[in-house]
Amino acid sequence: MSSHCHTSAVLLVLMALAVVGAEQSEDRSCDVIGDESSESQMERALLKKLEPLSPMRFNVTVEKGKTENYVYQFRVCREVNSTSHDYGGLVQTDKQNGKTTVIGRINETQVFNGSDWIMLIYKGGDSYGSHCSGEKRRAVIMISCKRGVTASSFSIISEEREKEQECFYLFEMDSSVACPAENSHLSVGSILLITLASLIAVYIIGGFLYQRLVVGAKGMEQFPHFAFWQDLGNLVADGCDFVCRSKPRNAPAAYRGVGDDQLGDESEERDDHLLPM
Repeated sequence: MSSHCHTSAVLLVLMALAVVGAEQSEDRSCDVIGDESSESQMERALLKKLEPLSPMRFNVTVEKGKTENYVYQFRVCREVNSTSHDYGGLVQTDKQNGKTTVIGRINETQVFNGSDWIMLIYKGGDSYGSHCSGEKRRAVIMISCKRGVTASSFSIISEEREKEQECFYLFEMDSSVACPAENSHLSVGSILLITLASLIAVYIIGGFLYQRLVVGAKGMEQFPHFAFWQDLGNLVADGCDFVCRSKPRNAPAAYRGVGDDQLGDESEERDDHLLPM
């Protein structure tokens, strides 16, 4: 009997997991307007970029006197109320009577971006009454770049409903998902300097260890090629003398130096004409 109960419990657990998996698989996400095959690579990349915001819910309350008191609920590429199956991605609730109005639906999504912003548009909301010729509502959400912040400052900017057509609700929020990738590439000069510094370090450390451990050198002789570096100054001087000298070495100089030996060779009678006769 106990084994039968155990088997039944296992079956119940498996059925529960299957139901949960089915519900998760039915989780509705953003569908760019048009057939899936018509979605551009940029649109798919932007939707992928917005995925970190999908689990979050955003709320903002707007109070305009005693007549208008609304709560706006927003989710990125997810339904606000998954039980209603209305595709509502941005929903307005009247706090006075509890009436719910879908402002925009995720199955009619448009997405654009700039250098440091992403614009998400939900169309196909519930129809206006006496405003905007009774057209369907739509929500425009401007997501601006703010590094280090996953999402913050969700707020409503305005509702444009005085036109005959193309009315909309405008919202904004800050998120790091809208930020461009930081350029961490090094310049060619930096790469060359790092490479040169690394080679010099390897040369000095490796040569020092070789001279000390293999050759058995002590003191300054542990420095690699110590004799060469010791004579480098003389070699550079000889090179400059060879390259820069324009006359043979034995040719007399065309100028008079200021050395003591040259001063001593001058005639002592050069001032004799100044003496009184």
